[in-house]
Amino acid sequence: MDANEQFTDSIDALKETGVRITPQRKAVLKYMIETEEHPTADDIFKALSSEYPNMSVATIYNNLKLFKDTGLVKELTYGDSSSRFDFITDTHYHIICSNCGKITDFHYPGLEEVEQLAGSVTEYDVSHHRLEIYGLCPECREQV
Repeated sequence: MDANEQFTDSIDALKETGVRITPQRKAVLKYMIETEEHPTADDIFKALSSEYPNMSVATIYNNLKLFKDTGLVKELTYGDSSSRFDFITDTHYHIICSNCGKITDFHYPGLEEVEQLAGSVTEYDVSHHRLEIYGLCPECREQV
């Protein structure tokens, strides 16, 4: 699905929940769909502030919370104190640069089997898991 289809589907999903579609909301959503980064609210504010000078960081936070509550984005809480947000909500994992903090997605379906095994061995009702891998990204590795 391309970015335009994702945008249209996301707007439709918001409308179905009775959410009012504002220009600022559209801008934040469009940014989330188009970025390959995992931005903080401040990152999004900086990227959009020249085009939307009246938009506040609070507006960004409120929209991200709304998107999270409706299942459009995932909130990532890793080592630093800032939440980051990811438009890709299917099961995937992240590798994080220990130097610059860049987050990159990767997929590994084998970990779903680990969840099943853990539940079977421990008799837990497993709800989810979290995997974080750390290292130096290619850009930081070149600087060393």
